[in-house]
Amino acid sequence: MTVNTFTYHPLTPERWDDFERLFGARGACGGCWCMWWRVRAKEYEKSKGRGNRRAMKRLVGSGTVPGILAYRGEEPVGWCSVAPRGDFPRLGGSRILAPVDDRPVWSIVCLFVAKGWRRRGVSAGLVEAAVKYVRRNGGRIVEAYPVDPGGKAMPDAFAFHGIAATFRKARFKEVARRSPTRPVMRRVLKGAS
Repeated sequence: MTVNTFTYHPLTPERWDDFERLFGARGACGGCWCMWWRVRAKEYEKSKGRGNRRAMKRLVGSGTVPGILAYRGEEPVGWCSVAPRGDFPRLGGSRILAPVDDRPVWSIVCLFVAKGWRRRGVSAGLVEAAVKYVRRNGGRIVEAYPVDPGGKAMPDAFAFHGIAATFRKARFKEVARRSPTRPVMRRVLKGAS
């Protein structure tokens, strides 16, 4: 699928090398490999770096699609982690991001854009691609947990949840706020009640 001159593809085993290239030797941020939301804190710390890389590779190899890659031509330039909320155990342990209700939701928990491609619309395109992916896979509600810096500048390293303004532009609505800077936002897809 193509949006804004970028193309977007689910992360499948055939695209693992692209994911690895995008995340680099450090695994995006400090050896995360986008496993932070998928495992409990103790397990995450124990597996930081190569262990998290192996865990993500096993997940992708099992046939699970943990998210969407953005490309400019053949170059992977961005990542969005999206899956049913139940795939992210850490969300269940957060009082700030606790479930709003018992409706089944898919969650966008992380966005990562390569340094040279930031502020070019990659995150916005990834959010739209994630919404389309959720719709194609039967999801009816997409939820996100972005940071809302209130107009203040924010270092890129702290924006991995996404920025609330990006989600507002993508027609997400705030449904809860248990912290001044962390809204829970949702987009209800057509056909959902």
